[in-house]
Amino acid sequence: MLSQKDLNQIASKGISEEQISIQLEEFKTGFPFLKLEAAAAIGKGIIAPSGEELEQMIKVWDDYKASGKRIVKFVPASGAASRMFKDMFSFVSADYDVPTTAFEKTYFDHIHQFAFFGALDAKCKETTGKGVDELMASGDYKAVAACMLQASGLNYGQLPKGLLLFHNYPEGPRTPMEEHLVEGALYAASNGEAHVHFTVSHEHMALFEQRVEAKVDDYAAKYGIKYDITFSEQKPSTDTVAANPDNTPFRNEDGSLLFRPGGHGALIENLNEIDADVIFIKNIDNVVPDRLKGDTVAYKQLIAGVLVSLQRKAFDYLELLDSGKYDHEKLEEIIRFVQRDLCCRKPDIKMLEDADLVIYLRKKLNRPMRVCGVVKNVGEPGGGPFLTYNQDGTISLQILESSQIDKSNAEYQRMFTEGTHFNPVDLVCAVKDYKGVPFDLPKFVDKSTGFISSKSKNGKELKALELPGLWNGAMSDWNTVFVEVPLSTFNPVKTVNDLLREQHQ
Repeated sequence: MLSQKDLNQIASKGISEEQISIQLEEFKTGFPFLKLEAAAAIGKGIIAPSGEELEQMIKVWDDYKASGKRIVKFVPASGAASRMFKDMFSFVSADYDVPTTAFEKTYFDHIHQFAFFGALDAKCKETTGKGVDELMASGDYKAVAACMLQASGLNYGQLPKGLLLFHNYPEGPRTPMEEHLVEGALYAASNGEAHVHFTVSHEHMALFEQRVEAKVDDYAAKYGIKYDITFSEQKPSTDTVAANPDNTPFRNEDGSLLFRPGGHGALIENLNEIDADVIFIKNIDNVVPDRLKGDTVAYKQLIAGVLVSLQRKAFDYLELLDSGKYDHEKLEEIIRFVQRDLCCRKPDIKMLEDADLVIYLRKKLNRPMRVCGVVKNVGEPGGGPFLTYNQDGTISLQILESSQIDKSNAEYQRMFTEGTHFNPVDLVCAVKDYKGVPFDLPKFVDKSTGFISSKSKNGKELKALELPGLWNGAMSDWNTVFVEVPLSTFNPVKTVNDLLREQHQ
């Protein structure tokens, strides 16, 4: 099935022939649905902290930052903004010339409110000789939209979200990338330095670097810190082969194999290379202007405080197990911590002898840990928090996407649709063991949790394979804790008109 030319192509990406065989087999077999116990809820896997606990955990986090630990803010930022402008692309190619749909009317009625208006107006003058208002007055709305989208204008249809102008300030508009630099200073700086890492696509690397170079000194001066800003690209070795509907390899017109990016789950490799004790993870588009950052900063510190408190307990118990100075009563205490605080249960734990119990407890304590902020469900698409059965028969907390749930199981479908909370990708992670050695994160991935989707290329149907998602299967074997955070901390931008929401003005 694979020629020597294929094998050379595979090797050039750093992928083994065995990996390709496994991927092609996965197209045939698909991925199993997960076995669920329940949707997580307050008191059932989700902590709802009081005001007093919020203050207490912020103090814990402040003490941790002062201890000299290395903290990194990790921002997946390779996503193109093209989906934000789907409606405006449709308008440009429509057989009518004036705003007709509700979306189009909203966009043009409020065009002066966009942070990019000044740049768009200048670009319209440069390319057409007329400003935005003049073009709209003459009925040439499409010229305005085209200038926003196309390469001859702002090129927003092809740029990554991280480089669009999102928010207005007296000193000038800011991109999401800059808002993340500000957040880094406000809750993730230690030793007078903020480490911020962006994963970007190869074609946009230079643009990100230029924007950082132009802006970073201003933010360093404003917040009295140094910035260490780094970038990485998704590795070619994490690309996956595409398949035809009959599960044979899909080929390009020149006969070569078609590879596609493996989805955000590929970023576990990038995360694995970050030198840090604690890593914050947050999506590029979930940012707000400074006037609304108070809740974001407070609750980021809260979930970080919860993380380092739990980690300290886990480390103490691991050192106790190493010492051998424990009795059965102490083992019972550790079981309670694993079950109640880390929400990991083994239904048949009472069957274990003490020696086997110690092996089990050590395994469950000595692994990466994450605390995830979750918000009340408001019908946004995406993953939710669940209590799920793992490969080893234990039950623990996971973030699940709808594609991982068997829709033919009425009980599971009810759990998903009636779930009280939603995952906004608000994570803080501890990635070193109790001896200070970094975990090898790919070892904690559940490889049976990938996704298969239908796509097309040049009009030909194909099947695409996504790796286990970064906060889904890629972190499946981590200790996971959920904390309720307010909806005010979740402000994603899915369409350009979302920038008109009060939270982005």
